[in-house]
Amino acid sequence: MSHEKRASSHHEPKAQGHPEGTRLNAQSSMLEDTYGHTPVRKAFELGDVYGIGYDEERASRPKVRLGIIGGGGVSQSKYFPSIARLRMIWEPVEVVAFAEPREDQAKKVQGIYGGCRYVDYREMLAQEDIDGVLVLSPDDLHPEHVIASLESGRHVVVEKPIARSLADAQAMCRLADEQGLTFMTVATMRYSPPYRRARRFIQEGPVANPAMFVGKFNLGYDYVDLLESGTIHLFDLTRYLMGDVKTVSAVAVNRYAKNRRNYPIDNAIITFEFASGAVGTLYTSCSALSLKPWVRVEVYGDHTWLAVDDQYELLLYEGEERPTKSWKPVITNTLLFDEEYGGFMGLVENFAQVIRGADQPLVTGWDGYQAYELLTASQLSLIRKESIQLPLDPVSTDQQISAWLQRAGWPGS
Repeated sequence: MSHEKRASSHHEPKAQGHPEGTRLNAQSSMLEDTYGHTPVRKAFELGDVYGIGYDEERASRPKVRLGIIGGGGVSQSKYFPSIARLRMIWEPVEVVAFAEPREDQAKKVQGIYGGCRYVDYREMLAQEDIDGVLVLSPDDLHPEHVIASLESGRHVVVEKPIARSLADAQAMCRLADEQGLTFMTVATMRYSPPYRRARRFIQEGPVANPAMFVGKFNLGYDYVDLLESGTIHLFDLTRYLMGDVKTVSAVAVNRYAKNRRNYPIDNAIITFEFASGAVGTLYTSCSALSLKPWVRVEVYGDHTWLAVDDQYELLLYEGEERPTKSWKPVITNTLLFDEEYGGFMGLVENFAQVIRGADQPLVTGWDGYQAYELLTASQLSLIRKESIQLPLDPVSTDQQISAWLQRAGWPGS
């Protein structure tokens, strides 16, 4: 495909209202809401139990050529397998090149998935004919890699968090708008079946016009930054399900002070006032456990509410005397595909369809910016010990949070 630029549908966020990226515009081109299983029609009507039979519609799509910057853990465990699975079900998308400076990791990736390997990502951008770039590098390198990719005329997806600076995140989003290029941030929970269905129940009923949101995110790792490395998923999901946030307030402790990177907090409670008038709270801990129940979301409407447990089971409560409805996959079923259920296949397919001009992004760069803005507003509330009104000034916010982290000795030795 050509690297044609087009008018951007992304808009700099306002204090209120849903940005474009929070709307699902082209559901038909997304992966079917199968809860991670082979689509029913393929499995039963067509006898295609694994869903790999020829798919004329999918196979007829223009081919999308991707480059990847970063061949580490998330790249190897999630993105390369997801793209391989998409190709197996006839999606014409290909990783033609990747940039990874570590020799051992690069050899492993190339031996399994192929593609041309580059030590320097700039050479890949200059020499390869690619339509889009997946930036899967360490957080502090996101701005450099995203800006270089956009300046080369490529559409971009960047891993979460979008950056470690609001000013950098804003600059990336503005550049994409100016260039007329697609810029998406990773928010895989938006593509995961339980949350997609929960979103539909909120938009279409029965949990319409919700009044309250409750979220939980737990980690047990002592080597990650609690808010940036994990809870960022819930900051995005908060907006995805409830809309824009007006006010943020937070309290936190560093009760056990065991983080190897000297991150200042290990447990936090964050409250939200939404532009819609609804309220919400999010509690998060890195002194919990990672291999036990780790994430839960609840949304309350008018005498009806829903919950999603561990990105696995969706529960719907519609009335005092009505039965509880539950949707969850059968884990022992060999037809459950982690790449789809986790949302990574949906993200890559959506990106490819946006590049083709056949879809709108389910998550934009500005969505990533606003999720990170909620995170930084929570940190500002801890620093100032007061409620924080949105939107924030990126430069002054970055300065205050940088000083707060440095006082704690972050990022350790």
